[in-house]
Amino acid sequence: MAQQQREIHFTVSLDENQIAEEIRWNATDSPTGGDQRCEAVLLSLWDAEQKASLRIDLWTKEMQIDHMNAFFFQTLMTLADTLQNATANQEAADDMREFARGLAQKLEMPAAEES
Repeated sequence: MAQQQREIHFTVSLDENQIAEEIRWNATDSPTGGDQRCEAVLLSLWDAEQKASLRIDLWTKEMQIDHMNAFFFQTLMTLADTLQNATANQEAADDMREFARGLAQKLEMPAAEES
């Protein structure tokens, strides 16, 4: 049986100072098809041989601070879900969610308090 493959592509347009002006992405399984625009990408990879994480953090110069705050809050909350699903460690995931809520309060994000 042939191995199935999926692809995710990112295209980053840079200005003359090498600062991201636009980020576009597309994926094989994307329900919308074609390139999608985004303002930020946080990509984490695990190198099992080195036992180390690698990351790519990109955001456009147009990314607003309140959007970045919301992006971090939502990312932390979904990482807590992933931690729970991957390890079955409910307590650690709940601690992570509580941390995210505390950070949201420090960032003065009133909508995050309802999460």
